[in-house]
Amino acid sequence: MPLGVCLALASALAAAPTPPVFVPAERFTLAWTHSIEKIRWEEDYAVVAPARTGSPPQLLAVGARVRGSGAGMEPPPDAVLRNGWYEYRPTTPPLTELRLTRSAYTADYEWCTAGRCQPMGALLPADGDVTVLWPCTGPQAHRRR
Repeated sequence: MPLGVCLALASALAAAPTPPVFVPAERFTLAWTHSIEKIRWEEDYAVVAPARTGSPPQLLAVGARVRGSGAGMEPPPDAVLRNGWYEYRPTTPPLTELRLTRSAYTADYEWCTAGRCQPMGALLPADGDVTVLWPCTGPQAHRRR
């Protein structure tokens, strides 16, 4: 089965068991611009196959970059400044989901794969609230509760 991510609006998950949108991708980048500081931030993720049969895949943060610093956006102490970007490796453990707030008052996240970026809205339109993203193994994957 192909590895990828499933996307769903949190409100749709709460209201009814709506099928998620499946995006086949074993590596991707989420990018956004800080709403106050107007500084670009990028986080790289890998979808990792389950260690045991029957276990779900995991999402691993493998790299991050921020184009500067500002209020609430200080890069960690181990970040290295390269070509105007503070680069570092996140220390978060493997994740089972990401919850992304997609406000109507700020620019949407960008979804980047294979060196190309597009607004996340091209994959799943926002409802001005939270989008849930989790690693999954194909379009038939169902939301874990």
